[in-house]
Amino acid sequence: MTSKQQLESILSNQYESEDGDLYKVELLDGMTDSEIENLKNQLPDNNLPNEIEELLRFSKGFEFYGLEEVRFDAFGHFGFEEMFPKSIQLAGDGFGNFWILDIDSKGNWNSVYYVCHDPSVVVKHSENLTEFIRHVDEFGQKGNQSHLDIIHEKTVMDIWSEKVGIMEKNEKYYDFENGQVELPEMFLVADLTNQPIKTGFPWGKSGPNTKIIRPSDEPIWIVEKRVKQGFLSRLFGGKK
Repeated sequence: MTSKQQLESILSNQYESEDGDLYKVELLDGMTDSEIENLKNQLPDNNLPNEIEELLRFSKGFEFYGLEEVRFDAFGHFGFEEMFPKSIQLAGDGFGNFWILDIDSKGNWNSVYYVCHDPSVVVKHSENLTEFIRHVDEFGQKGNQSHLDIIHEKTVMDIWSEKVGIMEKNEKYYDFENGQVELPEMFLVADLTNQPIKTGFPWGKSGPNTKIIRPSDEPIWIVEKRVKQGFLSRLFGGKK
């Protein structure tokens, strides 16, 4: 099923809000030829996949209770470029957390990630945009039992507390030196390649201004690891 077909399939669904109000998906207008062309000119390799163009001509997004406006055209709106150099900011929760669709250097639209700031965690949310739309529909139907809500409320805490962590356990060898990246003195590698949805990693364990590097299009991140100094080390500045 394409993204457009998935969106069309939920238009007649009726949902109930926490206050008992009934609602449906409210579509935004589709994009014009000139708007499509303008978006293409911004995208990597000027590439807009045919399936996505079909969706955007039908609708550039929709309103849905419990989420900020869902948009398919918000390219470059997400500022965390160390993590996602090219992306679509699909939606926010109103509290500074976002659902981001990752775009590679060839313009391919890939997986959707939930980027949480408190705790500072990234989770692979959906395999693609079609599945994300299905997850939004499920959220409307099942509420706190839905995939979206479980990630939003529980999975991020499990990843932060390292109940389901992947970085410390990663023993794979990576030749980042050939990638001409300036590596932190100490770091961990978060590799979500071929990992299932609900997998993720904490990006802020080392505190503010943690260095994060995305060395390639692959879902692999280098995350700086800082070791807390003891009192005497701080007092003498680590000098012998």
